[in-house]
Order: sequence, then structure tokens, then C-alpha cells
Amino acid sequence: MSSTSRRYRRTACTGLALALPLAALAACGGGSGGNASAEAGSGKGTISVWAHQGQKSEASALQNAVKSFNSSQSAIKVDLKLIPEADYTKTITATSASDLPDVMEFDGPTMANFVYNKKLAPIDDYVSSKTMGNATDASKAQGEIDGKHYGLGMFDSGLGIYGNKKLLNAAGVKYPTGLSDDWTAAEFTAALKTLEAKDSDGKTLDVQENNGFATEWGTYGFAPIVWSAGGSLLKDGKAEGVLDSSAVVSALKTFQSWKTYVDPNTDGNAFAKDRVALSWVGHWMYPAYSEALGDDMVVLPLPDFGNGPKTGQGSWAWGIGADSKNAKAAGTFLDTLLDDTNVTAMTTANGAVPATKTALATSELYKQGGPLQLYADQLAKPCGDSEITASCVAVTRPVTAGYPTVTAKFSEALNSIYGGADPKSALEKAARAIDQDFSDNAGYQIP
Repeated sequence: MSSTSRRYRRTACTGLALALPLAALAACGGGSGGNASAEAGSGKGTISVWAHQGQKSEASALQNAVKSFNSSQSAIKVDLKLIPEADYTKTITATSASDLPDVMEFDGPTMANFVYNKKLAPIDDYVSSKTMGNATDASKAQGEIDGKHYGLGMFDSGLGIYGNKKLLNAAGVKYPTGLSDDWTAAEFTAALKTLEAKDSDGKTLDVQENNGFATEWGTYGFAPIVWSAGGSLLKDGKAEGVLDSSAVVSALKTFQSWKTYVDPNTDGNAFAKDRVALSWVGHWMYPAYSEALGDDMVVLPLPDFGNGPKTGQGSWAWGIGADSKNAKAAGTFLDTLLDDTNVTAMTTANGAVPATKTALATSELYKQGGPLQLYADQLAKPCGDSEITASCVAVTRPVTAGYPTVTAKFSEALNSIYGGADPKSALEKAARAIDQDFSDNAGYQIP
């Protein structure tokens, strides 16, 4: 794996580094419900800001944004603290609300747990209508609970299949040209079989097996199969009947059948070195893949299992600490942080999908006609986390304080299925465990 691919995977995927922090969240429990509100304050003075310390270019972009904000006016001073990414979520989890900053970054799936434990306050009254209106619908969906917004992001994420046109054409495989021309699951399987016949070792697909499936990658990368089959990880606080439905069981049997075509990708270079024709991953691999393949690279949607193609979405976002005494100043800073200048600087630094409408429309990578237009097209059709219809594409992982349990149990089931376990039994076991946890915690209801 190149250093470039490591950097993009770490910063933009929203979750490969989440497995341990999410486990810590699950263990913390004890939440008594949300409904915390920060104090407006004077709108002046010093505010504290916490952020994760990702790759150097990301940190520089954020530090430059803070420096520019501080020098542009004298009413508010931002005191920025960067915390190593590996420790970041654990640090917030272990810190009492009264000791948290005025503004803090958080990874999308952790938001509901922080709201549940009264560590985040709604931001609607403190960011401007311009900022809220310019946020993409997918970004707003990730940050919303019961009509209130607790976070907005500078960038978003998405999944797709990278194809090697040279290898696909040599095998005579016809491939999609966009969302309206997606493969069905059967067509995707047929393409793998056709490619296998032309491949020296029969391994034609990369699914980032090297990242492991009993991790957040398992959920982020392959929950789209569940959604595309018409199922869900959680619906109305229940997993039984939607996670283990017959359609989902059938879809994951198909996923299981692909293992014979999968390159384990132990070196991270299966696609870049032309060993496989197809790679199931996200936008963050574009720099390494485009450098390796040039014009031979094409970006395709995930296959359709009956309810339309689906993708995961969501990433790091910004919110206001529930115990802040100066939320007006915090909101003023967020308005600046989320403007086109800073969003463009950050997404140039990390290659992620801009989470504001205007920055997205002008992005060289993601604009109409850009090489990664597919990701913008997908995010333009958000599902939220509950109404997952055939007409929407980008699905938010369940916005619930119980998400750590949901992702842990689903990814464990996925890993066992990939290893040969019976999909029906594995999914039923996961659904029962999720529902028991929700029952034990009164549904993780946030007032």
C-alpha cells in the first residue's frame, strides 16, 4: 500500500479507525438522554476548539483556517487543540461535558452517542441560515436528530467500484456508465465469472479484505448490500425483520459467493498493480488509483440488489459542546470554518467530497464532468437513515446512541458470513443481540 493510499483511507473513510473508539462508546453507557442546550453568551471572547489530528495537510488546512479567522477580527479568539486521531474519540468519551470545548469535531457515527450523553448541543440557533442552507442534504442528514442539527461537516464520503478499463475491455465485459446504468447483483457476478476466465489466478476483485470485515470497514463498506436488498441495519429501533429478512440473507449469500474471486490484497496494491479488474472501495483511493492507471481507470456504482444501488456516506463533522457558555461565538467560527474558502482548502488537502453545495459544484474532482462525479451524484440523492427507498442512494448509518452495538454485531456477522457461516443464522444472531441491547437500554431514546 502506498503512503498516499494510507493517508486517504485514514482521513476520509470515516471509520476504519473507529472500531476501538466505538467499542469504548458502547462501554460508556449511562446516558440519561439528550436535550442539552448551550448558553448563547456574549458572542465575544476566547473559545476552545478540539479537532482530530489527521494527516499533515489536513492539520495545516485547519490551522490556517483558525489563524485567518483570528486575524480577520478582534472580537473572538479561537484556541485550537489537536488530538491524535487514534485517541480522539476516546478522549471525548472520557471527558465530562463540563470539560469539553466550545466547538468540537466528531466522527459522524459517534454523534448520537454524544448527544445521548449530553455532550453536544443543537447548532441551529447559532450557525447562520446561509451556512445551514449551503450544507448538502447528505451532510445535514448525518447531523440531524428529531429535526435538530447537532453537526455539519466540511467533507463527506462515498463508495464505488473502481474498474480497470483495459482488463474489462480485454475480457469483453460491459460495465456501467453511471447511476442510471448500474449492474444488478447477477450482472456483477456474471462479470466476475467472465473476468475470472481471463485472469491467471482467477482473482478479479478487491474488497479491501486487508482491512478486515469485523471492523467499521465491514459496516461502512457492505451495509449498502443490506440497504440495496431492501433491508436495514435498524428500523424503528429494531433489527429483527429488517437485518435478517430473506432478501438480505439472499444478498449476503451472493456476497459470500464472491470470495472465490477476491484477491486478499495483503500488499494493498491488488488494483493498482493490475492484479484485479475491480476494486470495491471509496473515493479516498482515487489519488493512488488514478496515478497508477491514468485513463484506464473508471468509477462505477455498487451493484443493485433490487432496491437500487446504495452507498454509505458521512464523515467528520463539527458541533458545539453542550456546556459551552459562548455558543454565539462558536457559531460565528463555524460559519467561517464552513465557508467555501476553508472547505475547498480542506478537501484539496484530503481529497474528500466537499460537504457544501457551492464548493461541491466547483470542485475539479467532483463537479459535473469531473472524474469523481459519481460520488457527487450519489450524495445528491440522500436517504437519511430510515426512509431507504429505491430512488435514493446515499444512506446515513443509523443515527442512534446504540450505533456501537449495531456496527459491532453487523460487522461480526459479515465477517463470519465471508468466512463461510450460514448467512441466515449469522444475521439472526446479530439482530437478536442488537435488539436485546436496545431493550436493555430503553431504546437509547433521546428526548
